[in-house]
Amino acid sequence: MKCPHCGYKEDKVVDSRATQEESAIRRRRECLECGKRFTTYEYIEEVSLMVIKKDGRRQPFDRKKVLTGIIKACEKRPISIEKMEEIVIQTERAIQKKSDREVSSSGVGELVMEKLKALDDVAYVRFASVYRQFKDVGQFMEELKGILGRERHQHRQ
Repeated sequence: MKCPHCGYKEDKVVDSRATQEESAIRRRRECLECGKRFTTYEYIEEVSLMVIKKDGRRQPFDRKKVLTGIIKACEKRPISIEKMEEIVIQTERAIQKKSDREVSSSGVGELVMEKLKALDDVAYVRFASVYRQFKDVGQFMEELKGILGRERHQHRQ
């Protein structure tokens, strides 16, 4: 494993554990040259998942793209990177459970929004505003009203 900080090719594993859903192994590594630590994830390689884009093109599922979108939505929110990575794992697993191994990009977005909605309303609204490309403020306000109505209902219970 090449150190992301200095490029040295030798490291030692200082901690190893399964993710919450046990679908990956998380390893904390320490570079033997610079001493900095970094995290790697080990996954079982499955049949390639394909995402069908809005224009009909097909691309391999890219967990980095999904994680980047989640990180942007969760910026300055009290959500750990582990929770964000778990959303990516859960999303990928849900797609893998489908028999055809293909999913629309909108299907990926809906899965992520469902997870974010349960985790953090602000992150959900941020992700939804980019993903759904609200056409105007009215559409955006309708989404917020739905969230506020859900919160009021939860507080009454």
